[in-house]
Amino acid sequence: MFIIAYFLEALADILHIALIAYMYIVIARAIISWVNPDPYNAIVRFLYNVTDPVLYRIRRLVPFSIGGIDFTPMILILAIYFLDRFIVQSLYRLAVGIGSV
Repeated sequence: MFIIAYFLEALADILHIALIAYMYIVIARAIISWVNPDPYNAIVRFLYNVTDPVLYRIRRLVPFSIGGIDFTPMILILAIYFLDRFIVQSLYRLAVGIGSV
């Protein structure tokens, strides 16, 4: 059973790293949107291509902007933080429970 526990711990670690990396990408995209970026820049296109599908869905569900300020990146960051705390911690606890049997 320890193999399954190690697998779940590794899965939790990888998921944690992926969620934190995506959160930094969302933060970079939000900071880039404050200036007038070159739309043909490869980094700007990458940030928009990676974050726009998720941000578009959030904008469709929660049309929340005040005075032209878009709060959907903040909602996405909170959702990422929730997933990190809920799913990753649940996987760690499950791994500990399986490993102690």
